[in-house]
Amino acid sequence: MNAFIGGEATGSLPEGLYESLHTESLERRLEQAPEYQANFEKVDPEEAAEILARHIADMVRITLSSAKPEDRLAVANRMLQAIQAGDSIKDGPQQLLSLHAPEKLRGRNLRRPTTALSDSALLTNGKDDPNLAAELRAEMASANTVDLLCAFIRWNGLRLLESALEELKERGARIRVITTTYMGATERRAVDELVRRYGAEVRINYETQSTRLHAKAWLFRRNTGFNTAYVGSSNLSRSALVDGLEWNVRLSSVATPALLNKFQVTFDSYWEQRAFVPYNPDTDWERLDAALERNGGTTAMQPMGETGLEVQPHLHQAEMLEELEAARAVQGHHRNLIVAATGTGKTVLAALDYKRLCDDAGHQLRLLFVAHRKEILEQSLRTYRAVMQSGSFGELYVGEHKPTRWNHVFASVQSLASKGIEQIEPDHFDVVVIDEFHHADAPTYRKIIDHLRPQELLGLTATPERGDGVNVADEFFGGRTASELRLWDALDADLLVPFHYFGLADDVDLSQVEWKRGNYDVEALSILYTGNHARAAKVIKELRDKVLSTREMRAIGFCVSVQHARYMSEVFNRAGITSVAVSGDTNSDDRAAALARLRSKEISCIFAVDLFNEGLDVPEVDTILLLRPTQSSTIFLQQLGRGLRRAEDKAVLTVLDFIGQQRREFRFDPKFRALTGTSRAGLVKQIEDEFPLLPSGCQVILDRVAQQTVLDNIKTQLRFNRKQLVADVRSHAEVLLEDYLRESGRDLTEVYRKTGDSWTSLIREAGLIETGMPSVLREDRSIFEEQLVLKKMTALLHVDDPERAEVYTSLVSPDAPSYENLGERQKILARMLFFTLWPEGGGFEKYDHGFEQLRAYPYACSEISQLMKLGLQAARHMPKGLGQGLNHVPLYSHGTYGPNEVLAALGRKSLERDADRKFILTGGVAWCAPEQTDALFVTIKKDQKRHSITTNYRDYAVSTDLFHWESQNATSPKSPVGRRYLDRKGHGSRIILLTRERAENDFGVTMPFICLGQVDYVQHSGEKPIAIHWKLHRPMPTDIYSDSAAVAR
Repeated sequence: MNAFIGGEATGSLPEGLYESLHTESLERRLEQAPEYQANFEKVDPEEAAEILARHIADMVRITLSSAKPEDRLAVANRMLQAIQAGDSIKDGPQQLLSLHAPEKLRGRNLRRPTTALSDSALLTNGKDDPNLAAELRAEMASANTVDLLCAFIRWNGLRLLESALEELKERGARIRVITTTYMGATERRAVDELVRRYGAEVRINYETQSTRLHAKAWLFRRNTGFNTAYVGSSNLSRSALVDGLEWNVRLSSVATPALLNKFQVTFDSYWEQRAFVPYNPDTDWERLDAALERNGGTTAMQPMGETGLEVQPHLHQAEMLEELEAARAVQGHHRNLIVAATGTGKTVLAALDYKRLCDDAGHQLRLLFVAHRKEILEQSLRTYRAVMQSGSFGELYVGEHKPTRWNHVFASVQSLASKGIEQIEPDHFDVVVIDEFHHADAPTYRKIIDHLRPQELLGLTATPERGDGVNVADEFFGGRTASELRLWDALDADLLVPFHYFGLADDVDLSQVEWKRGNYDVEALSILYTGNHARAAKVIKELRDKVLSTREMRAIGFCVSVQHARYMSEVFNRAGITSVAVSGDTNSDDRAAALARLRSKEISCIFAVDLFNEGLDVPEVDTILLLRPTQSSTIFLQQLGRGLRRAEDKAVLTVLDFIGQQRREFRFDPKFRALTGTSRAGLVKQIEDEFPLLPSGCQVILDRVAQQTVLDNIKTQLRFNRKQLVADVRSHAEVLLEDYLRESGRDLTEVYRKTGDSWTSLIREAGLIETGMPSVLREDRSIFEEQLVLKKMTALLHVDDPERAEVYTSLVSPDAPSYENLGERQKILARMLFFTLWPEGGGFEKYDHGFEQLRAYPYACSEISQLMKLGLQAARHMPKGLGQGLNHVPLYSHGTYGPNEVLAALGRKSLERDADRKFILTGGVAWCAPEQTDALFVTIKKDQKRHSITTNYRDYAVSTDLFHWESQNATSPKSPVGRRYLDRKGHGSRIILLTRERAENDFGVTMPFICLGQVDYVQHSGEKPIAIHWKLHRPMPTDIYSDSAAVAR
């Protein structure tokens, strides 16, 4: 059946999924199927043009096909006249096939691919298919740019394209190649030839541990716009191009424009990524040979040392460094904790952080790095030497090694204890880094921490919870973690093995189990699980179903109690699956022996109780059994982390989570948010769609009963309505918002669930403060006026720079100065707050009139002050001035703003001019004449409901300092606005770029924009709209790049 439904089609419709426009003909056919329920959804405005055009194209095709051949041209022209296209088709009809200067043809016919430039196709190297190598040569004959992306390049494939590549070089066409050292399969001779003989630009991914680039694709760009591409299974080898059983899809900018555009966007983004390093055969051949040899498995990995190459942070490390910088500079914290899984580069991050501190100070700072094992200290010293690019950096203080200079010391905790830490001056070291910080409460660690007074203390750990259950973040850092590597980011960065998570219903009803202090009663759970033969049998059955061999697996099962662990071990042993039980009470020798037996496969499983850190540190673990309910995302991630470390011959971690019927208080969402990296509201769609957006290689599969259990639970949490929230606020009896958030475990999005919500309204409804208006108000003021102000509180949730927070707080204090007595920057900030609260001026003639009224509402002023403090506590970016003529404006790159704040800061909104007072941002662009600045406001994801290939590649980050942006549809390069964009310097104007991932959060609250700062024009193409590449003056934050990039991290 054709997917198009329209025209005069008749008959009933079959049951199933559709994406058909609601038309009169569809309505008639639906009437013939009253037994079915039709589900409609309004077309997103951003998608409407594409969807309507697709429908009209189908209608046109049907109409022309049914017309007589001699009438088709007239019918087509009548259609064009009806839409006033003004472009009638000439007699024939004919197609223009080429356009060239006669002297360039030199008497030869231009070669064309067998498949028309406008068509798509599937090539399988079948006998009736054009040969892929021949098609590639034909494509090259007319291409102006050739881009190749493939995992490996071999000589016998390259030589098949020799003549076409030579012709490309003669014509001056650009050739770009991205490849890898994957499996050592690339041949250096082929790469050298591409560069030297054919003038190609080659970039190589040298990653030797793993690679995520397995794509094989060609892109042929033509100045005419008739671009083509091939995506499939063929690398650049003879077998792939000629006689292998390879499948390749041919794309076209005419037949598949959205797919080809995504290809172009993705390739350009890869090209700008640091992971793909430019290759020069004269200087880089040794590095390529070494990487190919290592990946071919013929040599061992070389240790990190002084390489002469600058160590660059991975994206996840760059993001964590930014958060650490914000913790110090914005929040004023100089004792900070970093949490990241083992094997994700914590030591490299600490070394890069130290180098940045030295660069900022202008000299090398005194460093103490503390760890508990010699091997860790030796590897850490090598890492710091590589980062500092100095083979003589640092001294060891462990075993027989003793420092002489005491400037940069890598010391074991035992050596420091034996020396007597008191002999070191407390402020001798500027920077102290303590690895494995979860040991910090041991007496030797505690003495070091209590004695030393460095400028910066940095703790590193994979597991902040100690064996006794105490969190070191609470004990030493006021409950704060400066930065924590999210599971999603670690998997996306290919730092851990992917997981296959199976959620399985275990038929156990926990709804009547006693609930104590936010969790199930452990003793009651233990009684329910221990001796439950049906549940134990299900665990064994599912394990045998999901694991290739229970004899070969290395598994850890997390149990609720010692009795439960021993019971499960007995059941497994009776079933022929060798296992033991360990707990925090197991002595260290017995625990070490159990781990050694698991590692050697003498046993297949360890059942554990309350052991999450290195007490169960076996990288080879490939199976996790979750045999107790866990709602804490922290504990869940620690359990999962026992199996996510890389090990030889370990491709994936298998996780079996046994899920019972839960009490209403139990929450699944923290665990699944940690697992998927999505929001609470987004979880429902993820679960219903069976988790389509996980990192590469990961899978989450819930059986039917488990899926319904989890969905019902999460939907119940989402239905937590205002009445319930008020009751929850009343039960906690906290008047200060910060106290309530801490005690309840909720976050700001749960308090400010929709635009217009306020904390003051909640505590008033909860009866925690008096209702009505303060007596100091004049008779003409009402509670309605206060409510108008309170409805703007959601517009202040984002304030994240100290200057703005300080001035906003001062403006709502009882002793605030008048507007006229403020300094110039303070006046601008006052206008920013004013138009946030009253976007159209609020009917005030003067700013002081508005602020006087505001200060008459003490609870509203208190709420603003509280939000300023919370905003700074949540800050994750380092703000810096805009520079180049805009330093006097109190906007910061990497600060977060509402549109009215930006417009007020740039003089586009003011009370002095009525037009400016009522100016409202439309279309995402605003010309701010007072500062001669264009402000561009960009929402990256236009369609929030689904992944859209037609709208999600209009505005995107190419790299951290390059951004692709499309103008408004009516803008051409010759229009006044277009000329100002393309010739900023000639017009003496400036452009600042602001972005947000989406327009609203999951609860419908309008999202603010992050200011990326000033940008410069790089290049453009097209018109109405114009596609422009902007160069950022300052690279965007890594998390913003991740949200706005067109490609995966």
